[in-house]
Amino acid sequence: MEIVQLHSKRFKKFISNGQLQNSIAEIVAKINLDYADKTPVFVGVLNGSFLFSADIIKEFNGNCEVAFIRLASYKGTASTGDVNQLMGLSIDLKGRDVIVLEDIVDTGNTLEVIMNTINLQSPNSIKIATLLFKPDAYKKKYPVDYIAIEVGNDFLVGYGLDYDGLGRNLKDIYKIVE
Repeated sequence: MEIVQLHSKRFKKFISNGQLQNSIAEIVAKINLDYADKTPVFVGVLNGSFLFSADIIKEFNGNCEVAFIRLASYKGTASTGDVNQLMGLSIDLKGRDVIVLEDIVDTGNTLEVIMNTINLQSPNSIKIATLLFKPDAYKKKYPVDYIAIEVGNDFLVGYGLDYDGLGRNLKDIYKIVE
């Protein structure tokens, strides 16, 4: 069992990069089918989704545009309950087909802020794609359209997810060791 230490916490390997890539390939295939005749705008949620976003975008078969939004809701291993927008969208989404790319959807608080922000611009459609989904933690009404992997409520790092700034560069996903 592979263990990594980030700050004062220890994490054990949970999901291999190979499993991540296989799951991402499955949802990209669905996105390619659903958007074969469209030019979507992929909206990546920074910082966590940068690797997932890159994987989705480079395997998308058609034309697309890319934008990013940056929000923060975590301090340490827990959500603060507050979502702060650190960087807004720099693209007009009116009448566009939007696909939000999230690293992880847990309570849905961050997703709700993103959806409200995007809906203000009157897009044609909005779909949500996430690398990881915590169904037991999710409390919001928005459907998550493309889910690579469902997980429990463990705190996770790696593949873009961090613990107080560390761990984003890990190629696999690790979960906290209690």
